[in-house]
Amino acid sequence: MAQSINLSRQRTQSRWWLKLLRQIGFFLILLLAWEGLARSGIWPSFLFVGPIDVATSLFSNLQSGVLLTAILTSVSRLAVGYFTSAVLGISLGLFIGLNRYAKETLGSLVLGLQALPSVCWIPLALLWFGLSENAMYYVVIMGALFSIILGVEAGVRHTPPVYLKAARNMGAKGLNLAFFVVLPAALPSIIVGLKQGWTFAWRSLMAAELLYVTVSLGGLLEESRQNIEISQMFSVMVVIIIVGILIDSFIFSPLERTVRTRWGFDQ
Repeated sequence: MAQSINLSRQRTQSRWWLKLLRQIGFFLILLLAWEGLARSGIWPSFLFVGPIDVATSLFSNLQSGVLLTAILTSVSRLAVGYFTSAVLGISLGLFIGLNRYAKETLGSLVLGLQALPSVCWIPLALLWFGLSENAMYYVVIMGALFSIILGVEAGVRHTPPVYLKAARNMGAKGLNLAFFVVLPAALPSIIVGLKQGWTFAWRSLMAAELLYVTVSLGGLLEESRQNIEISQMFSVMVVIIIVGILIDSFIFSPLERTVRTRWGFDQ
C-alpha cells in the first residue's frame, strides 16, 4: 500500500516537472522569436521593440517606484469595484434563479445587458461622475456585474431538485432555503461566474484608466502612447498580463479546485 502511494507521488511529481519544462521551453521559444522579429527590421524601432528593451523599461520603472504605485492603484480600484459587483451579483443571481417571474423579466434584461461591451459604460460614467474615482468604480461594477449574475443564476437553476424538496419538507424557505441550501449547492457554478466576472472587471478598469490618466497601469499605457514610448507601453502590457495571471493563479484557481474537489467533481 505504502509502495503504491509512493509510486503515485513520484508519477505526480514527474508530470509536474514535465509540465514546467514544457512551459519554460515554450516561453523561451516565444521570447527568442519576439526578439528575432524585433531585430528583423520589418518595423521601425520606435514602433516595435524586443523583450530586452521591454525588460530594461520594466526594471527602470520598478526602480523609480512608478510601476509599483501604478499596480497598487489599479488593484485597489479593482478590489473595490469587484467586491461591490460580487455582492450585488450574487444577491441578484439568487433572486432571479429562485423566482420565476424575476427570471422572465429581470433575467432577460440582464442577458441583454451582458452583451453590451464594457467600454459602452465609460461615456455614461464620465457624464454622471466626471473624471473621478467613482467613474472608475462604476465602470468596473457594470463590467463585471452581469456575468456574475448569470453565473449565479445558472448555478441556482442546476441545483438538484431533490435538495430543494428535502429542504422544503424540513421547513426551509425564503432566505434560509436560499443561503443554506441553494447557495452551497450552486457554489461550483458561482465560483465560475465570479472568476469570469473578475476578468471582465480587470478589462473594464484598464479601458477606463486610459481616459482618466493617473498613476495607474492604464494611465501609464496612455502616457506611453502620448510620448511614443513603445518599450514602456509593452512593459506595462506585460505587467497587466502578469497581474491577471497571478490573481487567477493564487485566488480563483485554488478556490475553484478546492470547491470542485469538495463537491466531488474532481477526484
